[in-house]
This record gives sequence, structure tokens and C-alpha cells, in this order.
Amino acid sequence: MNISLIGKYALVCGASKGIGRAISFEFANSGANLILVARNIKDLMALHSSLPNSNNHIYISADLQEPNLAINQIKAQLPSLNCIDILINNTGGPPPGLILNSTIEDFNLAFQRHILSAQELVKLVINGMIEKKWGRIINIISMSVRQPVDNLGVSNTIRAAMSSWAKTLSNEIACNGITVNSILPGYTSTERLYSLIDNIAKTKKTTNDEVERQLYSQIPIGRFVKPEEIAYYATFLASEYANAINGTALAIDGGYLRTI
Repeated sequence: MNISLIGKYALVCGASKGIGRAISFEFANSGANLILVARNIKDLMALHSSLPNSNNHIYISADLQEPNLAINQIKAQLPSLNCIDILINNTGGPPPGLILNSTIEDFNLAFQRHILSAQELVKLVINGMIEKKWGRIINIISMSVRQPVDNLGVSNTIRAAMSSWAKTLSNEIACNGITVNSILPGYTSTERLYSLIDNIAKTKKTTNDEVERQLYSQIPIGRFVKPEEIAYYATFLASEYANAINGTALAIDGGYLRTI
């Protein structure tokens, strides 16, 4: 199977690190033209210069925690409001913590960064997709949609809401040739995971290595998922091969989830 995204424009959020970075490389390797969005301008510049065919890509520094400001920044720099064929909704997760200790502000910030930003991004690109009768909206969420993760109270709550939002949207716009699918990463080798491991180790007064060993023991493949493994599936979903795949939420977790 030779996946080609030549001629497609993809807006990738959270592009500078982790899963977003891996998706950016896979999309670029498949021929897509990228609009890279993240907060850190230095990381974006480094990513941009390292991508194949870097002249075909642009980068935009924007903070999705402030959806209205971010949308205006993206809108001002897009080559065309109707150019986007593929949207990757992907933003950093809320900080760890017990749900009982979380504040209204914690929930509001997470809601803005995830659901409100995704909603506004869809509204930004949807007219062009409808006009072309083709589009892909891919959401990077979390396996916690199926099974809450300890000490991620706000994240568990927001991720589940994001999944419901995506499923609802998929039913509304499929008639226009636009698919909406979600990917639910498990424990994936990213900066965020190692930050969570550090937090767990400090809370439990143990070592990071011990926390890692405990997590490995719960994952049937015996290791963390690689960001590239998430990116491979995202690239498939973005391709013509996935025309009939809509409204799904697939866990890529090495078998961690115990549900069928």
C-alpha cells in the first residue's frame, strides 16, 4: 500500500512535539503540504527546517488555550481559508491531579484548549471541505475515553467529552464526503508521559524506573507505544484508503485496555 497525500493541505496542531511532530513527518513524507501549529516558535522553526520539502510548509505560533486569539492568528496566515483538506486536532493534556482537587478554572482551561479550539478550527476549515466534497478531521484524544487513568481527573473528563463531540460531528458532516475519526493513544513515549511518570514517582516516593516497570507490566506488548505508530494510523485515516471509515475511536495502546 502506497499512501500519497500529494496535493493535500493538512493543518496539524501540537505539531512541534510528541505525536504531533511524528504526524507532521509522516504527512510530509507522504507528500502533504503542512500548516504547523504550536505554541513554541523555536520548536516550530526547528521542525519546519527538518521536514522534507520544507518550502511546501508553513508554521504558525498560536496557543489553543485562547481559541479566539489562536483562530485569528491562524486565519491571518493561512494561504487560503478554503485550502485545508485535513485537520489534526491535537493539544497537550491538562496537568495531572485528583479530580476532587481540581478547580473550575482547571476545567475551563481544559475545555477551551480541547473542545472549544477544535470546534472553532472545524468551523474555520469546514466550508472548504464542503466545497471540495472531501475532508478529514482526525482527533488525537486518549485511551482514557474508554478507561479513566488514575490521577488525571480533568483530562479523563475532557477527553470523554471530546470523543462525544467528535462522534456527533461525524454524523452531521459525513454526507459532504468529510470523515471524522479519533485516535486514542495509550502510554506513548513523549515528553508528557515522562512528565507524568516523574509526577507519579514523586507522589509515591519511588523511582521513575520503578514506575516505568510497573506500567510496562500492564501493557501486553511490554513497552510504550512509539509516536510514529500513532502517526502511521493517522496517515492512513487521512488517505483515500479510509474513505469509508467514519465516526471511529481506535485505541493504539499495546493492548493496555481490558475492554473488547
